[in-house]
Amino acid sequence: MQTATQHVAALESLSPRAEYLGALACWALEQEARLSPKPALVDSRGTGAHSDMNLSLMLASARSLRPWFARMAEAALAQTPVVELRRRIGQLGRDAEAAMMAVTGGINTHRGAIWALGLLVTAAANEANGEAALFDRAAQLARLPDPDCPSSETQSKGQRVCRKYRLPGAREQAQQGFPHLHQRGLPTLRQSRASGDSESVARLNALLAIMSALTDTCVLSRAGLAGLEAMQQGARAVLEAGGCGSFAGRRALAQFEQHLLSLNASAGGAADLLAATLFVDRHLSDAN
Repeated sequence: MQTATQHVAALESLSPRAEYLGALACWALEQEARLSPKPALVDSRGTGAHSDMNLSLMLASARSLRPWFARMAEAALAQTPVVELRRRIGQLGRDAEAAMMAVTGGINTHRGAIWALGLLVTAAANEANGEAALFDRAAQLARLPDPDCPSSETQSKGQRVCRKYRLPGAREQAQQGFPHLHQRGLPTLRQSRASGDSESVARLNALLAIMSALTDTCVLSRAGLAGLEAMQQGARAVLEAGGCGSFAGRRALAQFEQHLLSLNASAGGAADLLAATLFVDRHLSDAN
């Protein structure tokens, strides 16, 4: 067990690249939290479908995770054998979750983001061969078992709802190399920018593209299959109306949000993947 002094010293000894990746993951979470108007999600307007979260809490949660993402990157930079690296980032992920819960008073603000961004940060630390290689490396890590994972983690809310409905969740998304991120989130973000949309509109459109197809276990656990169908159809309707940069799209977005709020449905899984999209987009941009 590390003492507090040893823990601080370990963080202070991180390499510049690990610090950069930790800061970039934190930035991505903060950008996702601040983005508005996100349908039924916490943003600068309010709490969305949540009664226990607000923007200040989301930002504090994001900042608490920065050193843990940096330590995941440092583990990868140490050229740790892949099986041991999986064990190491699994433990760091659990430590990150404990730190997050301490800041949020036990509220699960970013558990899914720790999983997705943790894998991507680790993959990005020693993978400099482009977008495809980054996703392949993250998928390779996700497919490896974590020998130290407590049995209680297999009973998480997301895992239970996946078993109930026999649908894939965040674990499968990562093991497949984040297809909703690189096939929907990133292309829509880039296409929207290229068409002249503002950065916030491009990010909202990317979120909707993810929502239009994702099996979001946050929505499933709150609103069941009807809620999931409402999320996917509503997101598609906004995009088909012209996206968030058009008048018709904004009107459709407002209607979509009211429907999700009436179902108490919050697309937390899609929000996590948007943060991951922003991380990958910025990382690849900085690498070029």
